[in-house]
Amino acid sequence: MTIKISKYLSEAGIASRRKAESLVEMGLVSVNGKKMVNVAARIDPKKDKIEFEGKAVVLPTLVYYLLNKPAGYTSTTEDKHAEKLITSLVPKTPKVWPVGRLDKYTTGLILLTNDGDLTQKLTHPSYEIEKEYEIVANLPLTSNEVGAVQRGVKLEDGFVKPDRFETIGENRYRIVIHSGKKHIVRRIIEKIGKNVIDLQRIRVGSLTLKDLPSGKWRSLNADDIKKMSESKNKETKKPKKRG
Repeated sequence: MTIKISKYLSEAGIASRRKAESLVEMGLVSVNGKKMVNVAARIDPKKDKIEFEGKAVVLPTLVYYLLNKPAGYTSTTEDKHAEKLITSLVPKTPKVWPVGRLDKYTTGLILLTNDGDLTQKLTHPSYEIEKEYEIVANLPLTSNEVGAVQRGVKLEDGFVKPDRFETIGENRYRIVIHSGKKHIVRRIIEKIGKNVIDLQRIRVGSLTLKDLPSGKWRSLNADDIKKMSESKNKETKKPKKRG
């Protein structure tokens, strides 16, 4: 299987794809001992020897971490304004990044990986993997407000209808939603006049926190990732009407 040289360099952690193209054009990359200048060239990682500035470029082993994110951590790899980054909670090598984001004060399940293809796949809007959250609101929601959320609310960036929304205790609620829009759960609750004072993501696709303590992580294998990917729309997909 062949891939573009810029993609290979990006996956190896040399640079972003755009920057990698510049490195190729500058003549800093060679394939099988020959200088490469064509950014559209494709290589076979299993057969070809790729070098950057005279040093072999090897793809790192793909890793997948499921982290129980604590409050106060920022879901990014770099942020000069952030006090704490979630990448500090997992092994430093190989370098990984979060798949999607949880805001600073939201806790719970988040994935980190160095698999660029998986990240692009799971964060694309069309992929719509289920996400389940537990909410603590500042005040109880009335039955009318619960019904309003269940029917869907109109936000500034569009209409959003959860797959499931239910009361699980005093001021406590559970929501299942596909949307990956920024602060979506908090904005839904704010739309009906209440505020979220605690928010935890407990499931993404088929993956759950189980008994994983806050701030801890566990490794996932290929089967875990495959099952999560295959779980797309499994619970909520409706059959097409015939006729």
